[in-house]
Amino acid sequence: MNDASRAWLGLGGNIGDVEKAMAAALQRLDDDASIQVIQVSPVYKTPPWGVEDQPWFLNCCAEIATTLPPEHLLDVCQAAERAGKRERIQRWGPRTIDIDILVFEGIEQEEQRLTLPHPRICERAFVLVPLADIAPQVVLNGSTIAQLASECDQPGLEKTTAATHWWQAKG
Repeated sequence: MNDASRAWLGLGGNIGDVEKAMAAALQRLDDDASIQVIQVSPVYKTPPWGVEDQPWFLNCCAEIATTLPPEHLLDVCQAAERAGKRERIQRWGPRTIDIDILVFEGIEQEEQRLTLPHPRICERAFVLVPLADIAPQVVLNGSTIAQLASECDQPGLEKTTAATHWWQAKG
């Protein structure tokens, strides 16, 4: 993929077959001619964040190469969420699939629709730990993702044996 930028995504959900939903979303993204999935982290079982009275989540992170600008990548990610039956009813509430753009290589922006890097990335072990599995040397706020992950509070975070079946088949 010529002139591609690297970006890192966070995926998660806690309703239905989340592993299948994440695999379908990753395949949908990879099927787009302007996106190539490079690597996917292990899947983690994580306690709910924000709204705590809900089922636990499964989370993973993915590194992609893309020729899209950030806002267009957001459109493609949101289309993948809609295809996965995502409904935006409650902020931080239950969902079938969620895809966040965490870091977009060389881009820092604070726009109404999209802030990069993700504004709450450093508060979330469920993002930092799987991201450290695939992007330990990426620097955010003067520290590597590996450093940030090692310093964050990780109660209940558990690496699972789950993996996105699509990614295993591709690899």
